[in-house]
Amino acid sequence: MSGALYVDLDGTLLGAGASLLHDGGGGVSLLGVRAIEACLRASVEVVLMSGRRRAQVAEDARLLGQSAFIYEAGCVLELDGEQLWLTELTAGERSVHEQIEDSGAPALLLAHYAGRLEYHDPWHRGREISHLFRGLVDASEADELLREHGHGNLRLVDNGALTRPGLEHRRAYHLIPAGGSKAAAVARHQRARALSSAETFAVGDSREDLAVAGVVHTFWLVANALERDPTMHDAIRAHHNVRVTSAGHGDGVYEAVLTTLAERRGAGA
Repeated sequence: MSGALYVDLDGTLLGAGASLLHDGGGGVSLLGVRAIEACLRASVEVVLMSGRRRAQVAEDARLLGQSAFIYEAGCVLELDGEQLWLTELTAGERSVHEQIEDSGAPALLLAHYAGRLEYHDPWHRGREISHLFRGLVDASEADELLREHGHGNLRLVDNGALTRPGLEHRRAYHLIPAGGSKAAAVARHQRARALSSAETFAVGDSREDLAVAGVVHTFWLVANALERDPTMHDAIRAHHNVRVTSAGHGDGVYEAVLTTLAERRGAGA
């Protein structure tokens, strides 16, 4: 058996406190680890996809023994040590993060959504590409605002509900170059590994993750995604290949992995 699993970190593989060894309620659970083990035993590559910075995702991928990962909400795919940029904006004398700041787009969003959007302090610091916010806004409406003010080369990504105490009713947003997306990065990885969509599946918890359904055989949404955002039910209807786990976080990933691998064995894949 071969293929690839694309799995989100925060809110998906990781539980309370961004821990791999805890479920969403803080109880100890090894099922997320066992999900990764099951993939590796089946020769299924595990590709982490995250809004986190490169340094964070690279270390997590190293701990899993994997050489490919997607970071900064899909702006870059790192493959066997090579960084493959998926955006027109790339780092030069100024980082992409600095170029976005220079454009005035972050200031525009913060002013327009005053009281509803703010930097996700302190996790917004030290970033090389995206501007990380928290709040509660309509990302598609924000994209229209950006276009109206000449920033059509950028988009605001809804990366899901926050789980940290005191922030439960806010969402995380990444302002990134328009060409970047987790779906585009997944498709780029498939081409590099000569994988068909039928050989791949994904697990996530956000609307940005859900877009990956368009390029994989099956997309699994962990149960906690719908618990925190019931409107995701409407978003699911746009895809024919989305399934929802009965469990959340790492336990849900385990359910998705074991079900998918068993079905593939049954189909002779």
